[in-house]
Amino acid sequence: MWPYHPDLLARPVPRYTSYPTAAEFGDHVGHADMATALDMVGADEIVSLYLHIPYCRAICWYCGCNTGAANRTARLDAYLARLHAEIDLVAARLKGSGRIARIAFGGGSPNAIPPAAFAALVAHLRTAFASHEATLSLEIDPRGFDADWASVIAETGVARASLGVQTFDPALQAAIGRVQPREQIIRAVALLRAAGVGSINFDLMYGLPGQDDATLAATLEEAIALAPERLAVFGYAHVPHLIPRQRRIDARALPGAAARFGQAALAHDRLTHAGYRAIGFDHFAQGHDPLASAAANGRLRRNFQGFTDDPADIVIGLGASAISAFPDRLLQNAKNAGAWHQAIGAGRFATTRGLHRGPLEQRRARAIADVLCQGVANLEGLPERTAIRERLGRFEQVGLIAWDGACLRLAAEALPYARTIAAAIDAWRNEDDTRFSHAV
Repeated sequence: MWPYHPDLLARPVPRYTSYPTAAEFGDHVGHADMATALDMVGADEIVSLYLHIPYCRAICWYCGCNTGAANRTARLDAYLARLHAEIDLVAARLKGSGRIARIAFGGGSPNAIPPAAFAALVAHLRTAFASHEATLSLEIDPRGFDADWASVIAETGVARASLGVQTFDPALQAAIGRVQPREQIIRAVALLRAAGVGSINFDLMYGLPGQDDATLAATLEEAIALAPERLAVFGYAHVPHLIPRQRRIDARALPGAAARFGQAALAHDRLTHAGYRAIGFDHFAQGHDPLASAAANGRLRRNFQGFTDDPADIVIGLGASAISAFPDRLLQNAKNAGAWHQAIGAGRFATTRGLHRGPLEQRRARAIADVLCQGVANLEGLPERTAIRERLGRFEQVGLIAWDGACLRLAAEALPYARTIAAAIDAWRNEDDTRFSHAV
């Protein structure tokens, strides 16, 4: 279905959940930058909240998230207490400004904390930010999800849940350090449906050690049978020089570049034939899902949670390592839980890394997002437009892109090349950046 041009996919590129990416963040920002950003939030401006829970019951070998083992109750309790303090700190600074439309919990695994603790966080958020109508979404690890958690999800009104499935194949689960019998996944889906969750997402992976077309196809069939509204099918990024826990994965068993490309194409073909709409390169949604509607109507966005129908230009991150996004700046909390604790305990925002975005960087950010979300971007106003066209010359020669004046348009078969094409707009990139994985 897709033409394979390995030379056009050889360059390591970011996933572009932000621009500039977190790799470009510096340490020249701090409390004052966050305070000023919150002061500038308009009274009726739409805002989303993201809460990071950096704990899991078990640490998967492939995972690059900022997370640790949830094996000490005192540590979890201390983190949650400080998270409540950060909620109060942010709410006090906003002074009622901003209209909170969405609240997302991610990690780690949010269900690594007790369900009652989650309910307390939701109640606090609803009150502190007058966000009683905000949509709640939650990432879930099926291992450890039980009836008590489902009951709290029903009570708090969680509308969307994302399950870390990755693969249904037991041998592949063992190879990546995430053993979860399919019965756990099936039970989690049933509990979520009974709790009234109307949108369920599965995270799946291709390019796993020992994975082939047959094992991927089997996982896709099992996933389709459970009818999640959304699926994200990510290529495993093997970067053990950045993520030491990945050294436990046998790199010799990883599929080669051509096999990975074939697996990505297989997932796209199978899911679209099953009635899912392709959202960007690696997301899929049923036609009635808001994500599919956003893609169809040109309202698709991209943020730190991937492709989204969230219209908010402001996302406030709470918790260690959480990132806040404002139009003119990106600000990240301290990754180290101790440093985050210390800052919040002193009544200061825990911002330690980030950057400011001037008008030109904001224009580049919009262009990159448009490439990924819409497949078309107007580069008018970018001073390096001629250089961008030169960098994309090879893509133009093989018919993956076309130009209409300053407008860059991707062909339908250019979908797997979108991130690499977007990288040509990125003023920070070089050809051999080892901080990122390959595009497919």
